[in-house]
Amino acid sequence: MTKLAELTITEAAAKLRTHEITVKALWDACAKNAYDRNPEINAYLEVFKADEDAITAAQARIDADGDAAPLLCGIPIAMKDNILIEGHIASAASQILSNHIATYDATITAKLKAHGALFVGRTNMDEFAMGSSTEHSAYGPVLNPLDVTRVPGGSSGGSAAAVAANMALGAFGTDTGGSIRQPAAHCGLVGHKPTYGAVSRSGLIALGSSLDQAGALAKSVADAKALFEATSGVDPLDSMTFADGTYTPREAGERLTIGVPFHLLETGVDSDVRANFDATLEKLKELGHEIVEVSLPTSAYALPVYYVIQPAEASTNLARYDGMRYGKAVRSKSLLGDYTDSRTEGFGPEATRRILLGTFVLSSGYIDAYYRKADAARTVLTLEYDEAFALVDVIAFPTTPSPAFKFNEKSDPVSMYLEDIFTVTANLTGMPALSVPMGMVDRDDVSLPTGIHFTAAKGADQLLFRIGALVTGEGL
Repeated sequence: MTKLAELTITEAAAKLRTHEITVKALWDACAKNAYDRNPEINAYLEVFKADEDAITAAQARIDADGDAAPLLCGIPIAMKDNILIEGHIASAASQILSNHIATYDATITAKLKAHGALFVGRTNMDEFAMGSSTEHSAYGPVLNPLDVTRVPGGSSGGSAAAVAANMALGAFGTDTGGSIRQPAAHCGLVGHKPTYGAVSRSGLIALGSSLDQAGALAKSVADAKALFEATSGVDPLDSMTFADGTYTPREAGERLTIGVPFHLLETGVDSDVRANFDATLEKLKELGHEIVEVSLPTSAYALPVYYVIQPAEASTNLARYDGMRYGKAVRSKSLLGDYTDSRTEGFGPEATRRILLGTFVLSSGYIDAYYRKADAARTVLTLEYDEAFALVDVIAFPTTPSPAFKFNEKSDPVSMYLEDIFTVTANLTGMPALSVPMGMVDRDDVSLPTGIHFTAAKGADQLLFRIGALVTGEGL
């Protein structure tokens, strides 16, 4: 039965419609894997009990409508713990929200429910999505199902591990600087960061409001595409969402032009990861697509720019957790003590580090020297990408400079931040990005996946699915 959980979403949907399998059998297979493997992997903070009414309703909908039923009807999905599901805890993997029960659904949750999707549970993550390894959860780290001595990536590591371990057929995470794409690369999955505003942020626990975007982790490009199409669109609860046709990216022909900033790959990328990247580009070239070099000089400064803007926004967003309105409340001898004790006990070390850094760069003596300069550099970076996309259809990088690393291997915060060196630009510019598997490398006699990363102009998410399918051989 558990082999049913190894299906992709599109495979399972086809079998449900031909009555080869049932919704209940599919749910039971994923739930069994979750109960069996989660004590070791720690991908889920909570595995939900089966909602028999929802399972029955999904089966009835498929039986009645057949191919007209939504593709996601009856499909078990995992949800990151910073996406609200009414009636369930949403803690963002932090002690400060350990007992916070969502009073409403996030927009993407509501859309998935409308499609008949089923929720397996809420997944572990770096606290408030601050991290690249899912080592910074208040509830313990997530282990990579492919090698439990290594990290799954972060901050959506729980969602990635749940799909890679066949505890769900697909999952949603959030991506502030690479937090969907990086764990996708480390777990051998497809990870999609949509165009900023393509998917509503209503009901997401905010980290960096100008950077955050919810997106899919999936076993195939077709699955990621289906999850995106089910959840995207205008939402009156999020003023940044936009309608189809808002952006008009360069029209791509049959022969794609792929830009590669080779000048950014000269150092810092493991030799075997670079070899996989070059081989993947050669495969695309053999399929008739053109590889050209592009220059993106400001990208060399993207990481420091990101680590000024993101902590600044985090400091502002997390100021609301003060022990007064909701969340953890520690009572002291004074009002100031209430604030300081609640936040000291509620926030972990990485959240504290970024709050302090963000508060510093926004302070009156330093906002001009740091934050405003970083914001100006962000504008220059966006213009550089816009100019590049007037000449090429997509831009390619390795998703990460190395495969999944071992726990505590990057205890220095700066070395950890460098894991996001190729992914942060898509968040700073608001452009969509996709990571797909591009081959394996060996570490300590273990074969580990690597990912190739594509960025496209704003609104060109469908182009990313097209080129991703060329790499995976899906032929969408």
